[in-house]
Amino acid sequence: MTLAGKRVLLIISGGIAAYKALELIRLLRAAGCAVTPVLTRAGAEFITPLAVQTLAENAVFQDLFSLTDEAEIGHIQLSRAADLVVVAPATAHILARMAAGLADDLATTLLLATDKKALVAPAMNVRMWQHPATVANLASLRARGVFVVGPEVGEMACHEFGPGRLAEPAAILAAIAALLAPEGPLTGPLTGRHAIVTSGPTQEPIDPVRYIANRSSGRQGHAIAAALAALGARVTLVSGPVTLPDPPGITVRHVETAAEMREATLAALPADIAVFAAAVADWRVAQAGGEKIKKTASGAPPILELVANPDILAEIAAPGPRRPRLVIGFAAETEHLTENASAKRQRKGCDWIVANDVSPATGIMGGAENAVLLITGDGAEAWPRMGKEEVAGKLAERIAAHFARVASPPPSGEAAEREK
Repeated sequence: MTLAGKRVLLIISGGIAAYKALELIRLLRAAGCAVTPVLTRAGAEFITPLAVQTLAENAVFQDLFSLTDEAEIGHIQLSRAADLVVVAPATAHILARMAAGLADDLATTLLLATDKKALVAPAMNVRMWQHPATVANLASLRARGVFVVGPEVGEMACHEFGPGRLAEPAAILAAIAALLAPEGPLTGPLTGRHAIVTSGPTQEPIDPVRYIANRSSGRQGHAIAAALAALGARVTLVSGPVTLPDPPGITVRHVETAAEMREATLAALPADIAVFAAAVADWRVAQAGGEKIKKTASGAPPILELVANPDILAEIAAPGPRRPRLVIGFAAETEHLTENASAKRQRKGCDWIVANDVSPATGIMGGAENAVLLITGDGAEAWPRMGKEEVAGKLAERIAAHFARVASPPPSGEAAEREK
């Protein structure tokens, strides 16, 4: 992704999620975007001005009543010089002050004085997020044209679970890119390509209240979809049931079962790229109950007949006129990672396999990090453990490099359809 020449005024308010602002700054700078950071007094309790300044490669502004900065009415200049104002994290407190139109420190004065778009990324305790005051404040800000990304659902630093987690830096970056794009998606090395990404688990019903599923969170698949879109691709994300927000600027098809995921994936064709990151259930109940299965007097468990689900990866990877030019599968293994993943690549007929060890001790399944082995026709390459957003970015760049190496490529599936 490139945001070269763009300027973001980043306001970092207080809250434990402030540490993620450092990664957001790194991603923005890597995309060529200039960052002017504003650190509130509460924000400085969690991260240091030196860390922010080092990553932003720019001075950190903190004080409204700075003699140096305000000699030329600095808060007006800061508020007008940026292309976009971003508040990440946005606490319940700063959202309330924004909604009330207060200007009692540098951050809120900038927000009141700006004539540019504003994006907020809320982060707070679930009770604070669900409080009627916060709900009303967000509704008021949205009505005034303030854009919102997140929050995500998950475990809080306070050990409660629910909505309120700050959106991941890659998701905030994608939202920034979408807002700064002149028309439609940003151009990039994958502009003109259509990518299909599957993500999350599938849920196979047993009866109206029970189902077969797995522990996939969808974080890796969603991050890949956002990373491909950031490189200019038109992305269709086919997602099983997850608690993640839809990545901005992406077409999302929500499904529950493997059969529905297959149908949505086939409907999204033709495509140049297909990445199958979803953890599709291998089996489903042959005949799901129409009523809740009751316990019997003897306590004996019901007998469930299982049948195989459709093999979506193998079907899409099979030779044919609608096969995407690059098909990438995922292999979640608990033993013999290289051998099992390599065999899966051959068996499914896909071009690449992204393999990872999901043994319970790794914490990868449902976690924030991943350690993968990329297996292609040229061999296997082990990547170090890193955040799932970083894995997604690296994979997207590798995909872009693959297409760049193809000399005089034939028209994409989408273009070929138009030429018929």
